Amino acid sequence: ANIVKSSLGPVGLDKMLVDDIGDVLITNDGATILHQLEVEHPAARVLVELAHLQDQEVGDGTTSVVIVASELLKRGNELIKRGIHPTSIMTGYRRALKAAVAHIKKDLLVKVDLLGEENLINSAKTSMSSKIIGPESEFFSRMAVDAVKSVKMVDQAAEGRFRYPLSAIHVLKAHGKSSTESHMVDGFALNVSRASQGMPTCVSGAKIAMLDMNFQRHRMAMGVEVTVTDLAEIDNIRQREMDITKERIMKIIGAGANVILTTKGIDDLCLKYFVEAGCVAARRCGKEDLRRLAKATGGKVVTTMADMEGNESFDPAMLGTCESFREERVGDGEMLYACGCKGGATTIVLRGANEYMLDEMDRSLHDALCVVKRMLESNTLVAGGGAVEAALSVKLEDFSHTIEGREQLAIQEFAEALLVI
Repeated sequence: ANIVKSSLGPVGLDKMLVDDIGDVLITNDGATILHQLEVEHPAARVLVELAHLQDQEVGDGTTSVVIVASELLKRGNELIKRGIHPTSIMTGYRRALKAAVAHIKKDLLVKVDLLGEENLINSAKTSMSSKIIGPESEFFSRMAVDAVKSVKMVDQAAEGRFRYPLSAIHVLKAHGKSSTESHMVDGFALNVSRASQGMPTCVSGAKIAMLDMNFQRHRMAMGVEVTVTDLAEIDNIRQREMDITKERIMKIIGAGANVILTTKGIDDLCLKYFVEAGCVAARRCGKEDLRRLAKATGGKVVTTMADMEGNESFDPAMLGTCESFREERVGDGEMLYACGCKGGATTIVLRGANEYMLDEMDRSLHDALCVVKRMLESNTLVAGGGAVEAALSVKLEDFSHTIEGREQLAIQEFAEALLVI
């Protein structure tokens, strides 16, 4: 707890962590700091897991969770030294927890939709205040709120509820310029460029084929031996190898695809066919990126073209669609943008001086996005800046006087532990 305590709040400091091979990580995020530590103690390991879980479930507040939990353990330990049985302490803590949650729900919660958008931006600012993007929180909080709102979806499971899937928000990092030059794109961006300069830079009414396979000249399998008596046959074999590749590509283009993205390579022979057909092709795309793009465009990632009969075919239903697909120059390299996706997708392109800064900006923005998502989905918020902890502490202090027995001491310790924030 003492390790992360100094990184909490607006006056908290960043940590520089160096691992065995000399890689440097500069961060203010509690979960990231604890994840990098090699913890041996079993109880301490539980706290590290706790921060990790908080990061997965809520996204922010990882440092506060660890500090409060360790403070409760510390005070519980002191009570044991004073001769109070652990069962009494646990019962007291549980009663304090119930009373605290009831008090928050009854008196401290405020409905988001009654307050307007200003409070969404303020909550994002609160999340950023202790991070590297704190000085530009006005700019980034507005961006975070707009990004989360742009991926609004109706929840199928619960009637009348909305979901805001963070997986539809793609964050890309590009070196160069200042952090305030970061921008939001309505669509999905991929950090790859066209495979050949002969391809068009913009395609309207794009139909995207997302593939997880190699495009290269068909070769005989290992161990296959062909005995040829006539030299002309060798040329025929080579020609057939090229034709197999061509047929495969023509099946994809024939299905209507004009944008081809693959996670593997595309060799020069295949590029020639794509350029002649006027398609955009890109190789070595990230698998996870393609999965997200497939979700946004309503397509599917295809791993093989083999069908049930043992032939090769390409189903047009596998194609994703978007209004336009274009290449733009960002920083030192190019990026491909798929705009107007029907599944709703937004990309935030972060700009920054170097890798460490971009990584930390990504983590800070992720926390802010999670906070805004939680607020919009739960439609509730509480006051920030430690106000809730202070109010609960006063409430539990009063509550403890109404209880007899040793649990009273545990509840008082719980109330004091909250003040550590």
